[in-house]
Amino acid sequence: MLLLTKPLLFDTDCLSAFLWVDNESILVKLYPGRIVIPSQVYHELSYPGLNHIKGLKAQVDNLVSNKQAILESIDYGSAEYHLYFQLTQNPVSGRLRIGNGEAAAIALACKFHGILASNNLSDISQYVQEFHLKHMTTGDIMKEAMLMGLITECQGNVIWGNMLNRKRRLGYVSFSEFLKNNS
Repeated sequence: MLLLTKPLLFDTDCLSAFLWVDNESILVKLYPGRIVIPSQVYHELSYPGLNHIKGLKAQVDNLVSNKQAILESIDYGSAEYHLYFQLTQNPVSGRLRIGNGEAAAIALACKFHGILASNNLSDISQYVQEFHLKHMTTGDIMKEAMLMGLITECQGNVIWGNMLNRKRRLGYVSFSEFLKNNS
Protein backbone atom coordinates (compact mmCIF):
# COMPACT_ATOMS: atom_id res chain seq x y z
CA MET A 1 0.00 0.00 0.00
CA LEU A 2 1.46 3.36 -1.03
CA LEU A 3 0.00 6.46 0.63
CA LEU A 4 1.47 9.94 0.54
CA THR A 5 0.79 10.64 4.21
CA LYS A 6 -0.09 8.53 7.22
CA PRO A 7 -3.09 6.26 6.67
CA LEU A 8 -6.09 6.30 8.99
CA LEU A 9 -7.07 2.80 10.08
CA PHE A 10 -10.74 2.81 11.02
CA ASP A 11 -12.44 0.50 13.44
CA THR A 12 -16.12 -0.29 12.99
CA ASP A 13 -17.51 2.19 15.50
CA CYS A 14 -15.66 5.24 14.22
CA LEU A 15 -16.34 4.51 10.55
CA SER A 16 -19.98 3.62 11.13
CA ALA A 17 -20.55 6.90 13.00
CA PHE A 18 -20.10 8.66 9.65
CA LEU A 19 -21.80 5.97 7.56
CA TRP A 20 -24.97 5.83 9.66
CA VAL A 21 -25.60 9.54 9.09
CA ASP A 22 -24.50 9.60 5.42
CA ASN A 23 -21.51 11.85 6.13
CA GLU A 24 -18.64 9.70 4.93
CA SER A 25 -17.93 12.57 2.51
CA ILE A 26 -16.28 14.36 5.47
CA LEU A 27 -13.74 11.55 5.65
CA VAL A 28 -13.19 11.53 1.90
CA LYS A 29 -12.57 15.29 1.81
CA LEU A 30 -10.28 15.32 4.86
CA TYR A 31 -8.28 12.19 4.11
CA PRO A 32 -8.12 11.55 0.36
CA GLY A 33 -6.17 8.38 -0.32
CA ARG A 34 -5.65 7.76 3.41
CA ILE A 35 -8.81 5.90 4.49
CA VAL A 36 -7.99 2.27 5.27
CA ILE A 37 -10.68 -0.20 6.28
CA PRO A 38 -9.46 -3.49 7.72
CA SER A 39 -11.22 -6.51 6.22
CA GLN A 40 -12.50 -7.41 9.71
CA VAL A 41 -14.25 -4.03 9.91
CA TYR A 42 -15.72 -4.58 6.44
CA HIS A 43 -17.08 -7.95 7.59
CA GLU A 44 -18.59 -6.40 10.72
CA LEU A 45 -20.30 -3.77 8.57
CA SER A 46 -21.59 -6.55 6.33
CA TYR A 47 -23.58 -8.33 9.05
CA PRO A 48 -27.09 -8.93 7.70
CA GLY A 49 -28.73 -7.14 10.65
CA LEU A 50 -26.73 -3.95 10.07
CA ASN A 51 -27.05 -4.11 6.30
CA HIS A 52 -30.81 -4.59 6.56
CA ILE A 53 -31.25 -1.42 8.62
CA LYS A 54 -28.92 0.69 6.53
CA GLY A 55 -26.74 -0.20 3.57
CA LEU A 56 -23.44 0.23 5.40
CA LYS A 57 -21.74 -2.44 3.30
CA ALA A 58 -22.97 -0.76 0.13
CA GLN A 59 -21.56 2.57 1.33
CA VAL A 60 -18.16 1.00 1.99
CA ASP A 61 -18.30 -0.80 -1.37
CA ASN A 62 -18.94 2.58 -2.99
CA LEU A 63 -15.97 4.18 -1.19
CA VAL A 64 -13.71 1.33 -2.29
CA SER A 65 -14.94 1.20 -5.89
CA ASN A 66 -14.43 4.97 -6.20
CA LYS A 67 -10.91 4.54 -4.78
CA GLN A 68 -11.78 6.73 -1.80
CA ALA A 69 -10.93 3.96 0.67
CA ILE A 70 -8.70 0.90 0.70
CA LEU A 71 -9.65 -2.49 2.11
CA GLU A 72 -6.68 -4.07 3.84
CA SER A 73 -6.34 -7.68 4.93
CA ILE A 74 -4.07 -9.17 7.54
CA ASP A 75 -1.91 -11.95 6.13
CA TYR A 76 -1.98 -15.19 8.08
CA GLY A 77 1.30 -15.78 9.88
CA SER A 78 2.48 -12.16 9.60
CA ALA A 79 3.54 -10.07 12.59
CA GLU A 80 0.28 -8.15 12.42
CA TYR A 81 -1.66 -11.44 12.37
CA HIS A 82 0.07 -12.53 15.58
CA LEU A 83 -0.74 -9.19 17.19
CA TYR A 84 -4.36 -9.40 15.97
CA PHE A 85 -4.65 -12.94 17.39
CA GLN A 86 -3.14 -11.86 20.69
CA LEU A 87 -5.52 -8.90 21.03
CA THR A 88 -8.64 -10.92 20.14
CA GLN A 89 -7.87 -14.36 21.59
CA ASN A 90 -4.93 -14.41 23.96
CA PRO A 91 -4.13 -11.02 25.49
CA VAL A 92 -1.15 -10.53 27.75
CA SER A 93 -2.08 -11.05 31.40
CA GLY A 94 -3.93 -8.02 32.74
CA ARG A 95 -4.87 -6.75 29.26
CA LEU A 96 -8.32 -6.64 27.73
CA ARG A 97 -9.43 -8.94 24.95
CA ILE A 98 -10.86 -6.65 22.28
CA GLY A 99 -13.11 -6.96 19.27
CA ASN A 100 -12.01 -7.99 15.80
CA GLY A 101 -12.43 -4.54 14.24
CA GLU A 102 -10.49 -2.71 16.92
CA ALA A 103 -7.75 -5.36 16.95
CA ALA A 104 -7.38 -5.34 13.16
CA ALA A 105 -7.20 -1.54 13.09
CA ILE A 106 -4.54 -1.56 15.83
CA ALA A 107 -2.48 -4.30 14.14
CA LEU A 108 -2.57 -2.50 10.78
CA ALA A 109 -1.87 0.89 12.38
CA CYS A 110 1.27 -0.68 13.84
CA LYS A 111 2.24 -2.21 10.49
CA PHE A 112 1.77 1.00 8.47
CA HIS A 113 2.75 3.46 11.23
CA GLY A 114 -0.72 4.89 10.73
CA ILE A 115 -3.31 6.65 12.83
CA LEU A 116 -5.94 4.62 14.65
CA ALA A 117 -9.48 6.00 14.23
CA SER A 118 -11.57 4.65 17.10
CA ASN A 119 -14.07 5.84 19.68
CA ASN A 120 -13.78 2.79 21.90
CA LEU A 121 -11.39 4.37 24.39
CA SER A 122 -12.05 1.92 27.23
CA ASP A 123 -10.90 -1.00 25.05
CA ILE A 124 -8.06 0.58 23.10
CA SER A 125 -6.38 3.12 25.40
CA GLN A 126 -3.91 0.68 26.92
CA TYR A 127 -2.91 -0.52 23.44
CA VAL A 128 -2.60 2.99 22.02
CA GLN A 129 -0.17 3.75 24.81
CA GLU A 130 1.69 0.42 24.63
CA PHE A 131 2.23 0.60 20.86
CA HIS A 132 2.77 4.38 20.77
CA LEU A 133 -0.04 4.87 18.27
CA LYS A 134 -1.46 8.14 17.09
CA HIS A 135 -5.18 8.07 17.73
CA MET A 136 -8.25 10.02 16.61
CA THR A 137 -11.91 9.84 17.60
CA THR A 138 -15.02 10.90 15.72
CA GLY A 139 -14.85 14.16 17.68
CA ASP A 140 -11.27 14.79 16.58
CA ILE A 141 -12.26 14.18 12.96
CA MET A 142 -15.26 16.50 13.24
CA LYS A 143 -13.08 19.18 14.83
CA GLU A 144 -10.57 18.87 11.99
CA ALA A 145 -13.43 19.16 9.48
CA MET A 146 -14.55 22.37 11.18
CA LEU A 147 -11.03 23.81 11.26
CA MET A 148 -10.65 23.00 7.54
CA GLY A 149 -13.93 24.81 6.78
CA LEU A 150 -15.83 21.71 5.70
CA ILE A 151 -18.47 22.16 8.39
CA THR A 152 -19.48 24.84 10.85
CA GLU A 153 -19.93 24.25 14.56
CA CYS A 154 -23.69 24.42 14.01
CA GLN A 155 -23.52 21.79 11.25
CA GLY A 156 -21.27 19.72 13.51
CA ASN A 157 -23.91 19.81 16.23
CA VAL A 158 -26.56 18.54 13.80
CA ILE A 159 -24.29 15.73 12.57
CA TRP A 160 -23.31 14.89 16.17
CA GLY A 161 -26.97 14.76 17.19
CA ASN A 162 -27.74 12.45 14.30
CA MET A 163 -24.88 10.19 15.34
CA LEU A 164 -26.17 10.09 18.91
CA ASN A 165 -29.64 9.26 17.59
CA ARG A 166 -28.05 6.26 15.86
CA LYS A 167 -26.70 5.10 19.25
CA ARG A 168 -23.10 6.17 18.62
CA ARG A 169 -21.27 6.70 21.91
CA LEU A 170 -19.32 9.91 21.48
CA GLY A 171 -18.69 10.91 25.10
CA TYR A 172 -20.36 14.32 24.86
CA VAL A 173 -23.95 15.47 24.39
CA SER A 174 -23.01 17.86 21.57
CA PHE A 175 -20.20 18.78 19.24
CA SER A 176 -20.00 22.15 21.00
CA GLU A 177 -19.42 20.39 24.32
CA PHE A 178 -16.71 18.25 22.71
CA LEU A 179 -15.00 21.39 21.39
CA LYS A 180 -15.23 23.10 24.77
CA ASN A 181 -13.57 20.13 26.48
CA ASN A 182 -11.00 19.41 23.75
CA SER A 183 -9.56 22.76 22.74
